[in-house]
Amino acid sequence: MYVLAIDEGTTGVRALIFDEGSRLVGGAYEEVEASYPRPGWMEQDPQHLWHQTMAVVRRALRETSLRPDQLSAVGVATQRATVVVWERATGRALCPAIVWQDTRAAHRVEQLLAQGFFVTVQAAATKLEWILDNVPGARARAEAGELCFGTVDSWIVWNLTGGAAHLTDHSNASCTALADPFAGGWSAETLAALRIPPVMMPRLVDTSGICAETSAETFGAVVPIGGIAGDQQAAMFAELATERGAVKVTFGTSAMVDINTGDSLMLSENGAYPLVLWSIGGKRTWCLEGTVLTSGAAVQWLRDGLGIIADPRETGPLAESVDDTGGVWVVPALQGLGTPHMQASGRAVVGGISRGTTRAHIVRAVLEGIAYRTREALDALLIDVGVERPACLRVDGGAAANDFLLQSLADTLGTSVERPETVQATGLGVAFLAGIAAGVWSGLDDVRNTWRSGGIFEPRIPADQREQRYEAWRSKVEAARLGSLS
Repeated sequence: MYVLAIDEGTTGVRALIFDEGSRLVGGAYEEVEASYPRPGWMEQDPQHLWHQTMAVVRRALRETSLRPDQLSAVGVATQRATVVVWERATGRALCPAIVWQDTRAAHRVEQLLAQGFFVTVQAAATKLEWILDNVPGARARAEAGELCFGTVDSWIVWNLTGGAAHLTDHSNASCTALADPFAGGWSAETLAALRIPPVMMPRLVDTSGICAETSAETFGAVVPIGGIAGDQQAAMFAELATERGAVKVTFGTSAMVDINTGDSLMLSENGAYPLVLWSIGGKRTWCLEGTVLTSGAAVQWLRDGLGIIADPRETGPLAESVDDTGGVWVVPALQGLGTPHMQASGRAVVGGISRGTTRAHIVRAVLEGIAYRTREALDALLIDVGVERPACLRVDGGAAANDFLLQSLADTLGTSVERPETVQATGLGVAFLAGIAAGVWSGLDDVRNTWRSGGIFEPRIPADQREQRYEAWRSKVEAARLGSLS
């Protein structure tokens, strides 16, 4: 029995195929393009996302010599709050998708917060409002029922089903700031405040459960779609973080820190967001999520912006080729400072460069900076929830394959760090969710028996040295945050 997981990330899309033992039997990956038409803007072409999705699905099937009709289920996990609007009749995208990192509507967030609405810069709400206000004819067409709104999962499912299903799950919906956290549906008050017609909203479904079927014409076979989840929520499920207080960190474009808060919606005093982890059998589980806005994207910047590496896999060996950073330090805030600072206007800072600085020193400082920012965000969430730092922190995501990064994280936390055998936990998690719905696995205990470790990293430096290094780095963050670099 095989399950296909589609993982629509911000910088790339993966198709992963798992068997009933949760072994990864094949997969494919392609980067997805983004454009930055103005400072603070970030857009993607929805048609490009769909094209790349089907391209990696076909490649994954070829690699495993499987036909679409041999799949037991399909699961879809996505980048969450990115906004797509398309024509109901034709399925054509109305305009470029506005990516969750886009800050063009930040001024509107401040206004809505002052009115008592809980919205964030990263959420979908004000991005959708911006499209309705600024794309000619959009609001009138939306009110006439001609347009559909969705996050990327809705867009992909719409296309997988040949336009038969317009839906999303509760984990993705909670990232839009348009859902009612108490009633479990769309918030009539928020929709009214932003003048968003309810008719354009997708139907809400469970995170795990058969909700639609692929179109034979589009996909090649009729296959149940059994799981839809936000990428971080799917990763939490893959890491088996199902009990209150369980923690995981996913190193993707950003580093996302999540703590399970059980059946309670918990608010943060330290720059974290309450989100639905998943809805299973009609019951919702919640989490608090903190954000290190630049993680894997900082490594991409080393490649694409500075040109000092050709491949992200070079960074670990390069960092290990020098004994230390040579005095170089980096605050990796290329897209702002997330938890606990919450400053979208924050900017990355590189300091301590001398004539003796090499690219190895800069690479090492970037990786150490990611580890320090991760500790900063994790500590903030632990204070919110009132739990101790876990004795062993589970991590995943593409950058979790970097041994140097995970060793740096273990050293700065003073605790063990463990990654799963499959670091692409988002794909594994949504495969679990879809496979449980389709009967591939009988339930959580069944998938727990298939979980395998990909390595544990133990701290190697003394506690006093660890804290001294961390506090020295934190002083640089404060200076950058305040704009006082002298």
